[in-house]
Amino acid sequence: MKIQGFVCNPFQENAYLVYDEANGEALLIDPGFYNEDEFLKADCFVKKNGLTVRRVLNTHLHLDHCMGNGWVLRKWNLEAEASENDLFLIQHADHQAQMFSLALEETLPLPKSFLKEGDLILVGNIQLKVIEVPGHSRGGLAFYEERENILFVGDTLFRGSYGRTDLPGGDTEKLFDSIRQKLLVLPDDTLVLCGHGPATTIGDEKLQFGLQS
Repeated sequence: MKIQGFVCNPFQENAYLVYDEANGEALLIDPGFYNEDEFLKADCFVKKNGLTVRRVLNTHLHLDHCMGNGWVLRKWNLEAEASENDLFLIQHADHQAQMFSLALEETLPLPKSFLKEGDLILVGNIQLKVIEVPGHSRGGLAFYEERENILFVGDTLFRGSYGRTDLPGGDTEKLFDSIRQKLLVLPDDTLVLCGHGPATTIGDEKLQFGLQS
């Protein structure tokens, strides 16, 4: 399994293209493409490496993580998948844009398929287990590749920090419960790929929560 990251939009959000070199099958996590130029960087990488993107996943539906959903639908004919609990966010994407003084030039497409705890996402030889991690948003999701020991967490957990809870649908108590009960129970050497900023490990992040690593 290979991973190519793309830093997107004014919030410097991390989009991740996950692919299998052996068969060219791929999936995209959190397409935060703000404009066509940002989308084309991913599209060019896909074409250059002979990849076929099969699925598009959103860890949550805050605008900076899903504003590229329209591009992938138009260009790749792929509808993004997310938690139904976050649907209200994308239904009011214009309000999110106004909150952050962003120009949103289009109505974002609504997800048609929804993900829930325990779902297994299969693309080529890639297997991602869906973990529900509400708190940063109502429908926060993480995706765990157990064999590779890699975790995609969106904005639930960061290197030395964690997601904000002051946006609509946020809940600090639920966020901490999600982190402690769902994420920090994974192996210490799990590589954590965050929605913003650098990667970390579960072992390193246990320290900030007062847990022995």
